[in-house]
Amino acid sequence: MKKRYIYTLAAAFVWLGTGCNKLKDFGDINQDPTQTTKPIVAGLLANAELSITSLSTTGTPAISGGQYAQYFTETQYSGTSLYTLPQNSFTGYYSGVLYDLQNIINLNESKASSAVAKILQQYVFWVITDSWGDVPYSDALKGLDAIQPKYDTQEDIYKGILATLTSAQAELDGSSLAGDIIYGGNTDSWKRAANSIKLLAAVQLSKRYPEASGIAATAVKEAIAAGVIESNSQNLQLAFPGGGIKSPWYNQYDGRKDFAESKTMTDILKGINDTRLAVYGGQSEVIGNVTTSDIGVPYGLARNNVLAFTDANPNWARVLRGDFRTTTGTVTIVTAGEVYLARAEAASLGWTSEVVATVYAAGITASNAQWGLAAPTATYLANVPPTIANITIQRWIATYPDGRQAWNIWRKSATAANPKGYPALDPAPDAVNASKKIVSRFVYAPSEYSTNEANVNAAVARLTGGDTQDSHVWWDLDN
Repeated sequence: MKKRYIYTLAAAFVWLGTGCNKLKDFGDINQDPTQTTKPIVAGLLANAELSITSLSTTGTPAISGGQYAQYFTETQYSGTSLYTLPQNSFTGYYSGVLYDLQNIINLNESKASSAVAKILQQYVFWVITDSWGDVPYSDALKGLDAIQPKYDTQEDIYKGILATLTSAQAELDGSSLAGDIIYGGNTDSWKRAANSIKLLAAVQLSKRYPEASGIAATAVKEAIAAGVIESNSQNLQLAFPGGGIKSPWYNQYDGRKDFAESKTMTDILKGINDTRLAVYGGQSEVIGNVTTSDIGVPYGLARNNVLAFTDANPNWARVLRGDFRTTTGTVTIVTAGEVYLARAEAASLGWTSEVVATVYAAGITASNAQWGLAAPTATYLANVPPTIANITIQRWIATYPDGRQAWNIWRKSATAANPKGYPALDPAPDAVNASKKIVSRFVYAPSEYSTNEANVNAAVARLTGGDTQDSHVWWDLDN
């Protein structure tokens, strides 16, 4: 029964703390005068901003998505990269970061803090729906009014995300934004971030809404017109302070070496003479070792097979070069390179009047600059002209090491006519799932069936093929 209330507990605490006068009947007998009885907005916001970095680094959607998109492969305990059942739970996001953000909105101490909370909520919902498909959205975070929230369709969730990002960025004003450890209270930066997330989410809908006058194209044009991230100084990112709050990429290799940069990535970068090869992999998990490695580990091998390779090649590529895995490393969430390359895709679809080659080159240039590398040469650009295939591959390269985004980009590119997608990915050779197919979505956790049965079953009924890892989310039309 405890699980049944997972979506509602935090909202109940806010209600009890701010709206129930009956609690005053007990006087202050049980109150600690040295402790606050009201949530501190600055603390909630700082914690939420810290929490969302896991969604583009080592959290389950990102680290698993990065394996399905073949950024990474496992080196110790092969499982996810062999497509074991991804029966993952999403309730922790609702009871954790989403409720922290909802508390900020409910307290409404300033328009700016509430607007930023709404923007971050939509980013989290975007990650959740892309990973599972239909999930609680409109009924979520309502406290006792919706103990068993319905699962909204992904179509409605996406429409809600686009609409809320639009309204939230318009609500940003000069009011207090305490606790903002990403942009230091700069609301103009948050407007650009909101519009950039909106643009990326809208481009993800190109299979469903390919028309230049459709809702996806319209959202892209609105985002660009309102102002998006256009330089790395404007990136949505967080620099970790170190000490007790270390970068997730440092923590990933702190005493362990479970993940490698895959040979899929190193081969693609070598094949086009891409200088990002020098920073995407390091030859040691030891912090301070800044020697690069281009020895990608073959993707999707069973334990004994992958150990045989890493034992024979001790300088195999760890994820990121050592100087990008320090305790004080910077985690990127949305970057200028990603935004420019998404604009290139939108322009290639005829959604905007932007010059495809111009925004395409700007995206590759910004991606290189993000890692301290020189701009791409004319020869490089000539060898990767802005066809839809190359635009998609460059998007896949530029979003590294955000595995969830890479998985999104690849899934959308795979079609019945081109089932391997861009880049062309072969399934894991040692795959253990019956279909041997690359995972298309996470499967709902058993707890959803035991605590929210009617609503999860309604969502499953909308899935072609049922609640399996081979079924496709709504925007990823069945191939």
